[in-house]
Amino acid sequence: MKLTPLADRVILKTVEAEETTKGGIILTASAKEKPSVAEVVSVGPGGTVDGKEVVMSVKPGDKVITDKYSGSNVKIGDEEFTIVRQGDILAIVE
Repeated sequence: MKLTPLADRVILKTVEAEETTKGGIILTASAKEKPSVAEVVSVGPGGTVDGKEVVMSVKPGDKVITDKYSGSNVKIGDEEFTIVRQGDILAIVE
């Protein structure tokens, strides 16, 4: 099955959180926070959304930071994706 985003939507795949801190402390599953960095998998075409012209500024492969509770989670097979509007993306990580 293939996901194709519409309008100004972006499909993201969460980047796995590190299991150890910079100081070498190993984190248990309960101590890990939901990572806010994700990789762009697919981007919608943009166009007119709510009467305004939207130009997509992210592309597949970009790493981005999103609001912690934004988007809709979707599971396809064994993989989990998040679908967000481009406006929910806070920054591109370079």
